[in-house]
Amino acid sequence: MAKIPVLVTGAGSWGTALALVLARNQHPVYLWDNNSAHITNLQKARRNDVHIPGVPFPDELQPVVDLQEYRGKVKDIVIAVPCSGLLEVLTQLAAWQEKNFNFCLACKGFAAGDKVLNHEVVEGIMHDRARIVVLSGPSFAGEVARGLPTALTIASADKATAEHFANCFHNDVFRIYTHDDIIGVQIGGAVKNVMAIAAGIADGLGFGANARAALVTRGLAEITRFGMALGGRQETFMGLAGLGDLVLTCTDDQSRNRRLGLALAQGVKLEDAVRRIGQAIEGINTAAEVTRIAAKYSIEMPIAEQVQQVLSGRVTPKAAVQNLLSRTPRTELD
Repeated sequence: MAKIPVLVTGAGSWGTALALVLARNQHPVYLWDNNSAHITNLQKARRNDVHIPGVPFPDELQPVVDLQEYRGKVKDIVIAVPCSGLLEVLTQLAAWQEKNFNFCLACKGFAAGDKVLNHEVVEGIMHDRARIVVLSGPSFAGEVARGLPTALTIASADKATAEHFANCFHNDVFRIYTHDDIIGVQIGGAVKNVMAIAAGIADGLGFGANARAALVTRGLAEITRFGMALGGRQETFMGLAGLGDLVLTCTDDQSRNRRLGLALAQGVKLEDAVRRIGQAIEGINTAAEVTRIAAKYSIEMPIAEQVQQVLSGRVTPKAAVQNLLSRTPRTELD
């Protein structure tokens, strides 16, 4: 039986890795990016040496320059662009006028504005023309691309669409679990980036493993508190998209957000650190959105607030840690 074609938008590290998984599962995959020169290079090299060097593309994976060429030819679309580019991609897809899209949102972060969660942004543009799932969990693109074992969550209010995408991605080394808490899964995947910046700062200042463990634990408490206030379920944050992703990004230097925190702790200016890393760092915008929403709904988020203070240049990394340590003692359940 022929496999259905899939369009992947965003040819960075994560979009390329997901395209590789789908292509290895024998799906015809069209990988598009708004950087046409980048796509042309992928077509010539048959690999993405900018983001995932040394991993060849299967025959089923075709980088494509013209998004409009696939109008009416695909209805399954994976969106793996940075959150800042989500609206632009949706605007182009909305112009197609087709109905019954299946969207898999693979971007981990918040959009700026009233509709913070990515599925809300999609609903605002596509209305009832798209069924939406969210893919999240502990995953570094390079490991996924190299075929190392990975387990992720696909969440949707539509069980059939979640199972559909789970079947597209699932294989012997890429395990997919389905979930129905689309809010909680998105919040876990987004806010852990803020905590990873904090972990990088703490490690960069030499505060040690004890401090990192405490930060991860209290960071999980903040993510859970924030997520439940926005409609997520508590148990979601103990799963792959919560605790799993948080531990991964706080403890391994493959995390861009952790590397940003390390650089800031070493006195590197924010803009210089971003330039060195060279890829989107979702935690920067997410920190601003989290603290804005937390203030609006009176949600206590001390770690996120101190990260935002550092990113905005109001306090030094060392002062931010001292601010956290000097907080009034309280019960652990608060």
